[in-house]
Amino acid sequence: MVNWYLSGSKCKYHYICFMKLILTFFFILILHVGIGQIPNGYYDSAIGYLGEPLKTQLNLIIKNHTEFPYTSSGIDVWDILKVTDRDTLNPNNVLLLYSGWSKDANLEYNSGNGWSREHVWAKSRGNFGTSSGAGTDVHALRPCDISVNSARNNRWFAECSTEYIDTDGPTGSYKSSSQWIWKPNDAVKGDVARMIFYMATRYEGEGLEPDLEVIDSIPSNNNTNLPIHAKLSDLMKWHLEDTVDDWERNRNNIIYYNYQNNRNPFIDHPEYAQLIWGTFTGIGVNESSPKTKKLIKILDIEGRETTPQKNKVLIYIYSDGSIEKVFKI
Repeated sequence: MVNWYLSGSKCKYHYICFMKLILTFFFILILHVGIGQIPNGYYDSAIGYLGEPLKTQLNLIIKNHTEFPYTSSGIDVWDILKVTDRDTLNPNNVLLLYSGWSKDANLEYNSGNGWSREHVWAKSRGNFGTSSGAGTDVHALRPCDISVNSARNNRWFAECSTEYIDTDGPTGSYKSSSQWIWKPNDAVKGDVARMIFYMATRYEGEGLEPDLEVIDSIPSNNNTNLPIHAKLSDLMKWHLEDTVDDWERNRNNIIYYNYQNNRNPFIDHPEYAQLIWGTFTGIGVNESSPKTKKLIKILDIEGRETTPQKNKVLIYIYSDGSIEKVFKI
């Protein structure tokens, strides 16, 4: 409690400090409310599209973002990740992908004992390296423990069952001894899926950019530099199991408002993943609701969430990633 009965300059000092605290609180509150939203109309041009046409419309919305260098004396990827991935419980630290560990943000590389910048879409898959664009896009770059990053390497993402135990302890992530695959920690497997979906949508081969595609098979050649990543069905499964949380939304907002001026559509609209890559069962007359899978969302033909209606074409999205166009009578 502030003691307003202090006399003279001491009282004035305490009053000023208190008012600064109040003003700072309201500034942060206003800032949070003001920029913590999807901009009005941001996705309007994508309404009514499905499949590849929807992917194309989203590309038009999110391309031409502001680019930052990988390493620079000015603002670079290191600097941005210290903000986007800050540990809210310890603001001097960053949270590390795949392990969930918290590490001093100032330990950039640190002779191999700090943290590194993980390209979630492995930079060899398309051979774009660390050049501006795909190589520096912070929507798909995350801080990572150096040895964990090395263990993941450029492995494909898919289900596997052998937990990766690092020298610093368990990570909660998995890798296979028989296949070149990696499964992220359950807490971030959905995040990883949405970053892969973002990259496959943002980079469509325009100009010198790679044309990235997500596929549903594990390539036999682990060393290929083709612009592909796998495995779509597992990524979709993780996307549905590990849903978007406030931390992920906040990261998306920071990147949009403070740095790149573009968003990850699959964080703002998780249903876009199913509308693009989901299994369409075709359109027909449906007199009863599906019994074998869970219905999670209904959209009208313009992509707006709605409720069951008769004599109208609707899009049903199910828990297994499938999509059905339905006309109920």
